[in-house]
Amino acid sequence: VGGNWKCFGTKESIKGLMGTLNGGNLPSDVDVVVFAPAIYLDYTQGLTTENIKVGAQNSWTQNGAFTGELAPQMIKDCGLEWTLLGHSERRHVVTHETEEVLRDKLRAVLDAGLKVVYCVGETLNEREANQTKEVVFRQLETMKNAVKDEQEWDKLVIAYEPVWAIGTGKVATPETAQETHSWIRTWISENVSKAVSDSMRIQYGGSVKGSNSAELAKQPDIDGFLVGGASLTADFLTIVK
Repeated sequence: VGGNWKCFGTKESIKGLMGTLNGGNLPSDVDVVVFAPAIYLDYTQGLTTENIKVGAQNSWTQNGAFTGELAPQMIKDCGLEWTLLGHSERRHVVTHETEEVLRDKLRAVLDAGLKVVYCVGETLNEREANQTKEVVFRQLETMKNAVKDEQEWDKLVIAYEPVWAIGTGKVATPETAQETHSWIRTWISENVSKAVSDSMRIQYGGSVKGSNSAELAKQPDIDGFLVGGASLTADFLTIVK
């Protein structure tokens, strides 16, 4: 389960949230990663127990004259294991990242030895035009083009986030989410290998809350969640459990 804090938080709020999570008796069979804003990564890392990992929300491809960016080597140097790539707000709002840019970024972070939660998902217009498969499969193809071999897929988690459900209060029904997750797993089986498909963890993201996570988690191809707004509150603990 991942918590994407986006561009929210203060030292005070982060300290309170981490206190809640650290004392929350987290299940041992669930990997928990919180993706803090870059300026709070080191601070958050200093507050976590061994049961919670901290990840960066984004990475560039390399060191250099890239003002405002983080290099994979910097993330690794700070003792972090995870980064988030391909989030819809990076694809459609902040920088309009292309598939080519995301391919290069994914290759760079894998070369640096980082693990990745890689986001895929369609917009409302694309869903209404029955283009969900086309869009998501194109995004998966970008992942495939960046990965060198089957072993590297072990460092990847896929997060399916229908863009129309992110921060809108709209949630894909469990059945709708499961349908797309099953398409993703089948695509991986047919285009990478069945072994990778069987072991791939596919998260659902899109207005996930404690009140709807249990029903979503019952679906056979939903292996966890990438949580936005609820990850900033004690409700995140409910989702993890």
